[in-house]
Amino acid sequence: MVRCGKVQRKTKETDIDIAINIDGSGKADIISGNGFMDHMLNLFARHGLFDLTLKCNGDTHIDFHHSAEDIGISLGTAFAQALGDNKGINRYGTMFLPMDESLARVSLDIAGRPNLVYNVILTDRKINDFDCDLVEDFLKAFVDNARVTMHVDLIRGRNSHHSIEAIFKAFGKALCQACEINTRAKDQIPSTKGVI
Repeated sequence: MVRCGKVQRKTKETDIDIAINIDGSGKADIISGNGFMDHMLNLFARHGLFDLTLKCNGDTHIDFHHSAEDIGISLGTAFAQALGDNKGINRYGTMFLPMDESLARVSLDIAGRPNLVYNVILTDRKINDFDCDLVEDFLKAFVDNARVTMHVDLIRGRNSHHSIEAIFKAFGKALCQACEINTRAKDQIPSTKGVI
């Protein structure tokens, strides 16, 4: 069974085409409208082993906020579509990830209940033309639409680029772990309720 999701989302602020194969090999083709975000999403796909294509045309003449948020909405929607009924998945994933002096932890539950706890303090407000606050907005949009509970903690970090990179890599690896099929329970929904 191939687990793929595809979303086309068009508003007055953004026009997005996104496709994800969660059982991929980490290939990515990303055009988000922001070079730093392209870099982070490439890292997310590579370390999560997701095949991801994304093209976003957004109102970046205003700023990148609408694009970052709408990419999160679209990615979360495509991810939920790819998982379907969640049968057989591990459901939970946690990754501690070092990136030079930075250390991030992402712990998540594909629970059907969206929630983001974001405990990150960065030394910079901007990296090039990327507003660092948009990481939280992107992740919030993702969890709301993928229906995932996620805790993101920056345990330590000096360089904001390294810190955000550690978060995106940890996000990819924790998500990969959570959506992997548990061969001992491949025909079961991982919940005592019988549904996620």
